[in-house]
Amino acid sequence: MENQDPAVVEAVKASGESTLEKATAKAKEKIDQLLNVSLNIAVTGKTGSGKSSFINALRGVSEDDDGAAPTGVTETTMKATMYEHPAVPNVKIWDLPGIGSPNFKADKYLKEVKLDTYDFFIILNSERFMQNDVMLAKEIKKQKKNFYFVRSKIDNDMIAERRKKGFDEQKVLSIIREDCQKNLKELGDPKVFLMSSFDLDKYDFEIFQNTLEAELPILKRSALLQAWPLCSAASLEKKIKFFEGMIWAASLASAGIAVVPVPGLSAACDASMVLLFLTRCYYAFGLDDGSLSRLSEKVNKPLLEHLAKSKFASAIREKTIARLQVSAALVAVSSVEYYASLLPGVGSVAAAGISFGTTYYLLREGLNELANIAREIRKDAGLDAI
Repeated sequence: MENQDPAVVEAVKASGESTLEKATAKAKEKIDQLLNVSLNIAVTGKTGSGKSSFINALRGVSEDDDGAAPTGVTETTMKATMYEHPAVPNVKIWDLPGIGSPNFKADKYLKEVKLDTYDFFIILNSERFMQNDVMLAKEIKKQKKNFYFVRSKIDNDMIAERRKKGFDEQKVLSIIREDCQKNLKELGDPKVFLMSSFDLDKYDFEIFQNTLEAELPILKRSALLQAWPLCSAASLEKKIKFFEGMIWAASLASAGIAVVPVPGLSAACDASMVLLFLTRCYYAFGLDDGSLSRLSEKVNKPLLEHLAKSKFASAIREKTIARLQVSAALVAVSSVEYYASLLPGVGSVAAAGISFGTTYYLLREGLNELANIAREIRKDAGLDAI
């Protein structure tokens, strides 16, 4: 090192920082896209088909929660009404006016509700699908948008059928599905998803989620994974894997803070990034008070106590990671050479290594802790096989 030309050393250092700035800018762009990409979901159907209950279920809220879609036996939707997801505000679910009118005109309807606003349509019916549903689907297809038929209130059908002798749930579900598809033949035999808004872990909800994931563009898929309600062990693991894949980019984006300091922002890590990331995990894994309270009531077990042992859950609820940052920064400082070596072209930019290391540590440890708590809760609730 002693014989190296000082000018060369400076040039390498400048090149390294330039490479880092480019890499962190790209990482930040990726994280911004993954966390903030918009997803607009339109829910329509005949009056009384359970649109509002379905929207509340997708948003993870109860009927009596503030901001819930109003439910009732009469049509409560006279114009398109937007409902933000409480934890993922870039995901918006739209309650569209009912389509039960005998004078229904699909093209006029789609123009009035501004078709271009939505990424896809969910056409809901609690009985058999009728001609209005078919006309609407045809018009949506003509405009090159995706649509999905959901047969709602399956729980009501099961309650009624259980009273009959020789009840066979799978047979009843097959009969309902075939009856729905009978009226949709002219659309080429589309899939019909059977669901209950009050029991998302049953029937076709997970199949529906998998279908949407397969058909949505990659960035839109990321919004769906963050916002979609948890319905099985498989869907939990899918969410965990998704967030694991974001840790590197989030940490690299944070490293840029040390290279290009922002007044008032900690050089140790991007606290707002860490808090946003872990809060998204918290809600995606069903650890928020609302989700756990509803699950506790459903299985008649106290589940909120699982969060008491989590320092990350406490930090999220208090909306601060200050206490966690101190220990994380110490870990990062002790490993600075290792973390700095992971960054492209950084070399001896120690501050960037500390920032990257602190963020990486917090995100990795936080994600693992929240994921394990979510797994424990599902096991304790008897939702997954031991």
